[in-house]
Amino acid sequence: MTSDDTAPPALSRSIETRAALSPAQAEDVLRLLSEAALADGQQAVSEQGRLQLKGGAREGVRHLLLTLGDVLVGYAQLEDTDPVEAPAAELVVHPAHRGHGHGRALGSALLAESGKRLRVWAHGGHSAARHLAQVLGLTLFRELRQLRRPLTDLDLPEPKLPDGVRVRAFVPGRDDAAWLALNAEAFAHHPEQGALTQRDLDDRKAEPWFDPSGFFLALRGDELVGFHWTKVHATEGLGEVYVLGVGPAAQGSGLGKALTTIGLRHLAAQALPTAMLYVDADNSAAVAVYERLGFVTHETDLMYRSES
Repeated sequence: MTSDDTAPPALSRSIETRAALSPAQAEDVLRLLSEAALADGQQAVSEQGRLQLKGGAREGVRHLLLTLGDVLVGYAQLEDTDPVEAPAAELVVHPAHRGHGHGRALGSALLAESGKRLRVWAHGGHSAARHLAQVLGLTLFRELRQLRRPLTDLDLPEPKLPDGVRVRAFVPGRDDAAWLALNAEAFAHHPEQGALTQRDLDDRKAEPWFDPSGFFLALRGDELVGFHWTKVHATEGLGEVYVLGVGPAAQGSGLGKALTTIGLRHLAAQALPTAMLYVDADNSAAVAVYERLGFVTHETDLMYRSES
């Protein structure tokens, strides 16, 4: 959520809600997001949201396009796929068009679309986004931290796997179903990650950054019990602990620490200077583990919600 609202617009404003975007509309939104990211220092819409711009309609996903004349100046995405939680949204206004009430208009449209049951991300937690949340009557309820640590001085002990566990790389196609099942089990408490589908996995496998050699699977016999999926952000010189999951039966065995070490060593071997990861601030156990590994908070994303 990125905006700054103080004055009425000088031109007529319209907001259109669509179940799917045309290729041209998707490119317009991606261009808007890129230009906003240059000004803000981070993306206003998550990776999942950006992947959902293309490929036609997706169940539970709606796109809100705010235009002045025929110029796109604002975008919001609403995802209503969680069976329990309120619909989740992200929004952005082009930097050159902030301060004219467009963010508030998009936020009000999101509240109307969601029946006033709404969760909204503010990536980076900028003051303008916090102000907009207050104007819309939203309250803070989740804090997601991005942690980072240098890889140039990586000095971790040899990973110690639990007895009977081996690690190999993910094989696209062959391992999809098993990974999706374990991911859902390991992240049953996590509304975004635990709900990934085959289409979501296929989207990621089609991305230029996808590298199965950095997607580590831990198996006991033929049973998948854990995984560490790493990701390389080549332009930024960052290696990411993208997704780290351990099945309930293997938790407390030291597998998570071993997989973390394996992934970090893999990233360091590619001469990447820095590693990053995301973790919920209230997951104190995970935060403590990562801090012991030398990670520190780099930035914070905030999620707000309505009281309805």
